[in-house]
Amino acid sequence: MSLYAKMPEHKPEHNEEALSRGMDSPYLPFPGTVERSIRVSEKERFFVVAPSNETLLDYGPGQFFMVGLPGYGEAPISITSGPGEKKIELCIRAVGNLTNAFHRLRKGDRIWIRGPFGRGFDLSALEGRDIVFVAGGIGIVPMRSLLKAVLDKPGRFGRLTLIYGAKTPEEMLFAEEMDGWRRRGLDIQATVDKPDGPWKGHTGLVTALIPKIEMAHMNTVGVIIGPPVMYRFVILSLNARGLGAEDIFVSLERRMKCGVGKCGHCQINSVYVCQCGPVFRLSELKGMPEAF
Repeated sequence: MSLYAKMPEHKPEHNEEALSRGMDSPYLPFPGTVERSIRVSEKERFFVVAPSNETLLDYGPGQFFMVGLPGYGEAPISITSGPGEKKIELCIRAVGNLTNAFHRLRKGDRIWIRGPFGRGFDLSALEGRDIVFVAGGIGIVPMRSLLKAVLDKPGRFGRLTLIYGAKTPEEMLFAEEMDGWRRRGLDIQATVDKPDGPWKGHTGLVTALIPKIEMAHMNTVGVIIGPPVMYRFVILSLNARGLGAEDIFVSLERRMKCGVGKCGHCQINSVYVCQCGPVFRLSELKGMPEAF
């Protein structure tokens, strides 16, 4: 049986279904008003957006929006706010014309949003389990949505550990929130590649921290979001701690392009990541090394 046959069938949103959600078409963007625009690092800016249509708020952790500006185009942007929140939070890295245009937005400006798209994290598959979250670089952006969803349900999960790696301390995102996460039961192990003078934490790769954390491998799942080069080595490190392919979840959010399976940019064999993912169990990617 092919991998595609195991995935949830993608059903394009027909007019009747779309209208029931207040939408004419999944291709129709809605305006959102920027309420906050804050520079959080040299390359990233954090936005709080008030959507004009509440259907945009019906998202889960791990999903994404297509976000656009007239005259510049649109791009897939990971959701960093938690489910159920009344505003949309996005953290956008400036890497090209469109994302640099996003960085010039200020309070009161308008952007255009459609979605949410993709298959996110199934919280029911994580309940009752210890969870090791491994985030690298900007992978903490979609991971934050999942962390907020889990921390908002105390008692429904086991031991929670976040291993977060960045190039430098200055590039660590959401560092100001981490003390609050710790108070809510999240053990945070942070590491950087290049420490500065004040840095007192670990220096090195995230994989160096995995052997040091407490882990009941028969009741632990791993969640990985980060740069593609990180996945293979983190998976091997988790395998060495007893986690199998059924126990590891990954997000391939960096493959996103059009969001609706039209451009083929995210295609892996017969699988369109934007429709069948971006979140997968590792076991669903068996025989697909090109996924990483």
